[in-house]
Amino acid sequence: MKMEGLLNYNPVLLALGATIFTWFFTALGSSMVFFFKRINQKILNSMLGFAAGVMIAASFWSLLQPAIEMSAQNGTLPWVPAVIGFLSGGVFLLLVDKLLPHLHMGLSIDNAEGIKTSWQRSILLVLAITLHNIPEGLAVGVAFGALANNPDAGMLAGAIVLAFGIGLQNFPEGAAVSIPLRREGFSRLKAFNYGQLSGIVEPIAGVIGAYLVLTITPLLPYALSFAAGAMIFVVVEELIPESQTGDETDFSTIGAMIGFAVMMFLDVALG
Repeated sequence: MKMEGLLNYNPVLLALGATIFTWFFTALGSSMVFFFKRINQKILNSMLGFAAGVMIAASFWSLLQPAIEMSAQNGTLPWVPAVIGFLSGGVFLLLVDKLLPHLHMGLSIDNAEGIKTSWQRSILLVLAITLHNIPEGLAVGVAFGALANNPDAGMLAGAIVLAFGIGLQNFPEGAAVSIPLRREGFSRLKAFNYGQLSGIVEPIAGVIGAYLVLTITPLLPYALSFAAGAMIFVVVEELIPESQTGDETDFSTIGAMIGFAVMMFLDVALG
């Protein structure tokens, strides 16, 4: 199907299809647990660094830059929606981080964050991982929702590139989730199920993001910036610290540089 033909479809349906694609890559990465019981720390740090680099690049080229350009075209001060939306996205994730019970990999249940609960350790681990995927699905949904106001091939290509980039970083992220779960004593099937389940939130967030943009058109620049802020919060709060585990931090830095470069290439050259 030619790209122009996709413009005839409802943006919400396109967002759903794109985020199912990104979830599939999470599941594909999680399936690596059937082949490996352990993951080398250098590889794990590289994977997490790569995911962080992709998300940083996507936050600017796929989200903030279009938001700034749209604001300028609408006669609004270009920086206003970008700054307000960006900071709002960070505040939203901060509140979710403080309220949602979750536990980061490798920590004891005494270190669980959010509201105190008696939930099992496995549930808390999955919720921590799910937290990463909310802004990713939201970002893809908002990008496709933008097609309702600007239905051109360039905007569609940018949304597709964003979905592809998010999917690309979901593969190592899925592996980086399920394999450590296996190391914590989970069966291969259970570790896979928890890993892929963490990505199912992306289609939900994607549909919500696209629908909100469609129903409240003036929100678009704010929504794009909001998604960028939420993604950067996840990168700084979770991915970068987790990628710095052990003595192999050079690999996480190299991974981040490569991830950033790959997403930058996809967005600038193809978007």
